[in-house]
Amino acid sequence: MKKTTLTVLAAMSLLLSSCFSTGLGTTASNTNSTGNVLGTVLTSVLANVLLGGMTYDQSGILGSWSYNAPSAAFTTEKALTNAGGNATVANIASSLASSYNSIGINRNNTSFSFLEGNKFSAQVNGIPFSGTFAYNPQNGEISLKTATETIKGNVTKTEKGMGLMFDSKQMTNILQKEGKVSNTAAVQAVSQLAKSADGARVGFLLTK
Repeated sequence: MKKTTLTVLAAMSLLLSSCFSTGLGTTASNTNSTGNVLGTVLTSVLANVLLGGMTYDQSGILGSWSYNAPSAAFTTEKALTNAGGNATVANIASSLASSYNSIGINRNNTSFSFLEGNKFSAQVNGIPFSGTFAYNPQNGEISLKTATETIKGNVTKTEKGMGLMFDSKQMTNILQKEGKVSNTAAVQAVSQLAKSADGARVGFLLTK
């Protein structure tokens, strides 16, 4: 967490330096604009780190969440830095979008609902499945237990909602076993993106 804090402070310093050098922050309207940009940068940095980043408490994840966009992150701030930073996350997410489009994943056929009593229901690619879940708000780790398997992933709090992400093996299970995706090439492409850098995780950006 200490390194994540240092990264955030560095982002603040660089952004504020850039803002003042271009004349931002000299009027009330510009100050508000700077604050909005700074908030976006800080949220982006923390949302791309799973362990030591921003998480929900259990009550925060309850409710129905629908797929909004691909999501990618790294397990730690060090892994994020070693992989090339936030630009790498953006590149992975962009590539995921192409694979998801090939599969047919969209807001209408992919969603997750987390309910009181640690129950969940979901659909991926229009295929429903359900079970129970265990969630650790301290590190964002989540386990989805179905009738046939337990799928382990991570939750991260983002500016627009919630990122639900998995490693290569778990993501393959989500797509092939739960989502019954027959497009093997697209599933393999998603799996390879999760393996593309040490500590990478891929999944879904969900919104209510």
